[in-house]
Amino acid sequence: MWVGCYTADRDGNGEGITALAADDDGQLSSLGLAVHANSPSFLALHPTLPVVYAVAEEGKTVRAYRQTGDAELEAFGDPWPAGEATCHVAADPLGRFIVATCWGDGQVILYELDHDGAITSRTSAAAAVDPHSATSPDEPRPSRAHSSLMLPDGRVMTTDLGHDLVRVWQYAPGEGLKPDHHVILPEGSGPRHMAWHHSGTVLVNTEYSVEVAAVRMEPDGAYVLASLVAASATGAKDGDSGAEIALSADGGFAYVGVRGSDRICVLKVSAGGTDVQPVGEVPCGGEWPRHHLVREGWLYVAHERSNDVVSFRIDPTTGLPEGPVSRVETGSPSVLIPAV
Repeated sequence: MWVGCYTADRDGNGEGITALAADDDGQLSSLGLAVHANSPSFLALHPTLPVVYAVAEEGKTVRAYRQTGDAELEAFGDPWPAGEATCHVAADPLGRFIVATCWGDGQVILYELDHDGAITSRTSAAAAVDPHSATSPDEPRPSRAHSSLMLPDGRVMTTDLGHDLVRVWQYAPGEGLKPDHHVILPEGSGPRHMAWHHSGTVLVNTEYSVEVAAVRMEPDGAYVLASLVAASATGAKDGDSGAEIALSADGGFAYVGVRGSDRICVLKVSAGGTDVQPVGEVPCGGEWPRHHLVREGWLYVAHERSNDVVSFRIDPTTGLPEGPVSRVETGSPSVLIPAV
């Protein structure tokens, strides 16, 4: 797996994109530094080509890297300008474009790709409008675009945790993203990351309220907020913030990382995707679980502040992580993505 991180320009201890290996027993090992990069805090993999896309969160750019060996990358083209605190990037499953979202200034930016996976153009989407502005007229809230999700029907979904919005877009070749519609979440919830459930429902974890929202697609194609539940049956603790959400392969369980109290919360998800209930939680095995990956019965957790990645075995019946099984040191990890 490829590991993004924070480097010295963001007060981190990493050096760039690194590579880890995990065997069938969950044992982790470092394959070393794949390429030097400044705070590649989020990564995305091209769907068919050996190309990795990385944001430079402090540098306000997005760049492509091409795989040159089992665990080596090289810069592929020049860096492209992004926005303030660009914190997430996702790749279109057809390889037509990538989308970057910027926490600092709220920009949602589409970059088109050529047949080799190289970036060829950049288009900023329409800015968000705070739907809750009437309740805080004296203190405008900044837009905080945080992540994007590619939907099976070709549309793109993005979160804005500053405006408590989930926005849906249509891709127009050569023109970027065009607004389709949006879903309003409760004020102060802070929608952060998303996971697509096989029912068609999208599960959204919230950074500020530490909840999980089920956003269901109606027959007319519009998404609506179907439910909102606490990520943990014991509730959020002082200083907590939601991080990542990921689903088991069968969609029966959702896993939410909580920074602060440093937990992984497990929620049972109905086949319809809208009945979501917390069923348990475990210590995450480190400090500040910024991101995690669920893959082939294993949970891998990246701890930004304890500078390590740990593995847990997932009980297939209860869905609960067991462990940690293995641990490997790596500087300020912030994202994990499968290399294939």
